Amino acid sequence: MTVDVPEIVRTPEVRLSAAETALIVVDMQNDFAHPDGALFVPDAAKSIPRIGELLEKARTAGARVVFTQDWHTEDDPEFGIWPRHAVAGTWGAEIVEELAPRPGETRIHKLRYDAFYGTPLEHLLRLWGVRRVVVAGTVANICVLHTAGSAALRWFEVVLPEDGTSALSSFDLAAALRQVSFLYQGKVTTVAGVKFS
Repeated sequence: MTVDVPEIVRTPEVRLSAAETALIVVDMQNDFAHPDGALFVPDAAKSIPRIGELLEKARTAGARVVFTQDWHTEDDPEFGIWPRHAVAGTWGAEIVEELAPRPGETRIHKLRYDAFYGTPLEHLLRLWGVRRVVVAGTVANICVLHTAGSAALRWFEVVLPEDGTSALSSFDLAAALRQVSFLYQGKVTTVAGVKFS
């Protein structure tokens, strides 16, 4: 079976007010982004330098930075869907060393794919006066998409840098980009295309 991918609208440059924008780095944890991880996403390693650039831009501009972490109990029902991964307090649940959060940066321990579900993320974004979120990380069609979609449903504008996002397959990446750009009216760009002011 052949599937035609509908056109994905890409925006070469997106200018963002740092005061009203948060960068959300989704699940760049050892279990997903390190070769020894339980659910290693091969393309995640390639996205690490791009996300590092994005972090540097956001930090320099003074934009809020949020890291999400899958954070499971030993008997989490999700392990009936996926193999055991990102168990709270383990090496696998920690963010890869190259992207380690700085003191004072927010970590959201999430229960499922969506970083807003059962967490204080929306409350924090509202307190900070955030209107736009840049969402990057892994896995594109799972935790990245559900977090971006949940943000859009809460009327945050969404920006997704394609080269700062990884997936298990090119189909999965294309599906996520299509949903973000079409269904959620977000902007798909590149790390270089994200400009803070």
